[in-house]
Amino acid sequence: MRVDAHHHVWRLDRGDYGWLTPDLAIHRDYGLDALRPLLGDITATILVQAAPTEAETRFLLEVATGSDGLVRGVVGWTDLAAVGAAARIEMLAADPLLKGLRPMLQDLPDPDWILRPEVQPGLAAMTQAGLRLDLLVKPHQLAGLARLAQRHPDLPCVIDHGAKPAIAAGGFAPWASEIARIAAETHWYCKVSGLCTEAAAGWTAADLRPYVAHLMACFGAERLMWGSDWPVVDLAGGYRRWHQVAAEMLPEAVFGDTAAGFYRLV
Repeated sequence: MRVDAHHHVWRLDRGDYGWLTPDLAIHRDYGLDALRPLLGDITATILVQAAPTEAETRFLLEVATGSDGLVRGVVGWTDLAAVGAAARIEMLAADPLLKGLRPMLQDLPDPDWILRPEVQPGLAAMTQAGLRLDLLVKPHQLAGLARLAQRHPDLPCVIDHGAKPAIAAGGFAPWASEIARIAAETHWYCKVSGLCTEAAAGWTAADLRPYVAHLMACFGAERLMWGSDWPVVDLAGGYRRWHQVAAEMLPEAVFGDTAAGFYRLV
């Protein structure tokens, strides 16, 4: 199994993608029919939420169910801070295609939102339900995540997009030390995804290599997984280019075994 561990689909008429504004070149519908010709040797995917609504979760599960086995798992959304979040999580987790949840932490004004008291019952319910937590964070949010690992040591977590280092600005520190600390102090995983869109226009493999190498040194192949971040990657060179460049830098396990184990794909 070769896995794209992070991609999206969306339909604009659903109306809940607040970040997807008309000025963006990807402001149009994207479905699996547009993705399939790009996959190459990828045989399975993880479909990740792009809107903070349960309607989005239901939409993605419908797409996955109708994907003829391509989409092996969905990372959805529910309000982890809501009263009754535990019950909502139990209900959503009844669908075997739901593998995890993702609060859009990078968009929240409180960098420590995930540590709020009202969120903790929802996180505990995720652990109980066997779900995974995708962490969409930026470098300034990494420092607080050690406390999350301490509070929920049995909750499997993965950091999306390598925590979005500021590649275009040459921002290696303090991202590098913070991500290394997370890797050393937790059992968490990390996605090598989304790096192209953090680089400057016209990026080269050399621009990305120090960041990819650092993630590899910190997490190792057994805790790294590759993701396309399609169709967002269309803003920065496209699916095939990113896949090819990543394949030149990373070992085989990053393109399948790690994601299959983490998300418990079958």
